Amino acid sequence: MAGAVLLAEPPGVAPRAAGSRVRLAVRRVHLWLGLTLGLLFAVIGATGSALVFYTAIDAALHPVVQAEAGDPPRDLRGDGGVAGAGAGLGATLDRAFATGSARFRHPGGKWTFEVTGEAGAIPARYYPAAMPGHHADRLMVWFSSDGGRIVRVAPWGGYLMSWIYQLHMELLAGELGLQIVGWSGVAMLALLVSGVIAWWPRGSWRKALAFKREAAPIRRLRDLHKLSGVWSMALLFVLVATGVLLALPSVTQALLAPGTPAVPVSAAVPAGGRPVAIGQALAAAQRALPDGRLVFVDVPIGGTAPIRARYQVPGDPHARFPASYVYLDQVSGRVLGVHDARRGGTGARVNLWVRTLHDGTVGGLATRVLAVVAGLVPGALFVTGLLHWLRRRRQARRCSTL
Repeated sequence: MAGAVLLAEPPGVAPRAAGSRVRLAVRRVHLWLGLTLGLLFAVIGATGSALVFYTAIDAALHPVVQAEAGDPPRDLRGDGGVAGAGAGLGATLDRAFATGSARFRHPGGKWTFEVTGEAGAIPARYYPAAMPGHHADRLMVWFSSDGGRIVRVAPWGGYLMSWIYQLHMELLAGELGLQIVGWSGVAMLALLVSGVIAWWPRGSWRKALAFKREAAPIRRLRDLHKLSGVWSMALLFVLVATGVLLALPSVTQALLAPGTPAVPVSAAVPAGGRPVAIGQALAAAQRALPDGRLVFVDVPIGGTAPIRARYQVPGDPHARFPASYVYLDQVSGRVLGVHDARRGGTGARVNLWVRTLHDGTVGGLATRVLAVVAGLVPGALFVTGLLHWLRRRRQARRCSTL
């Protein structure tokens, strides 16, 4: 029956009608996804823009953590036992660990020291209990450049930039919020794709990409909405897709890095005993990854968790959160295991680029600025789309009363 109808129609009419029905359905999907997810997309985008430079903004808001005049930058390579690099770093971190432990000490917790290579305060994280994951509860602590004093303490989420981070990453709702952000990100990808399909020109591309300044207000709104979406589509798709992978680490691991190696077990520090000096452990770690740049050092407080040194190796694109680790015994400082990001499979190598694509650091300052601008686009899309929809509804009501 359908075939007879197609034959009875002039050539091309039925296919165009079918295409119009598909386009209408896609537009409806796009509309309702936009109305339900648009505000969330706008909030996540705007907070993401603020976070592109969040360490610099936070430092500007808290001058106490800025470099003191004449402070030398701290070496990133580890300890003086390796090619003379970082001769004082281990001693400085040992002093910071002692200073921090005198004020905060919970068995089973840990300290994480960040090695920035810059002068000024030493940023650290104090985890009162051994909780897995980057989002565990923690205190942010900044030590003086020599490690002898604590100059600032703030709970994670208790100061502006960390609050924005939590809003962006988990909607201030912990693990549940993280899941909401991740899975709603999948729907946001559908929102972007449906918008492009609904816009895709059937005639002149020049006309489809034109902004008509002299048109009626409702048409200008439509043009603003479509052009904002078209020109930012590729970048937004990358930012949203990588955000989904960051918000859903178990999904990411299953897709890109199955079989992640287990963390080795360290010997426990005996009662009344002392852990190995951080400098000694870092010297062993640097020998295990001689071309690595030290970024973080995790130092457990008791228990059997190992000391963990986190390194950026050549080929790892993210300078702040690289993916190579050396695990060291708390008591002897010997190397228990090495996870070199260069030895992973294809999926693991792809995973190295997820964070650097998401935060815009992939191309330096230029791409970071581009990421800031792109993060503001969802808000513009939501406002123009909502105003266009409201105007159309008002017009439809006026027509229905005539």
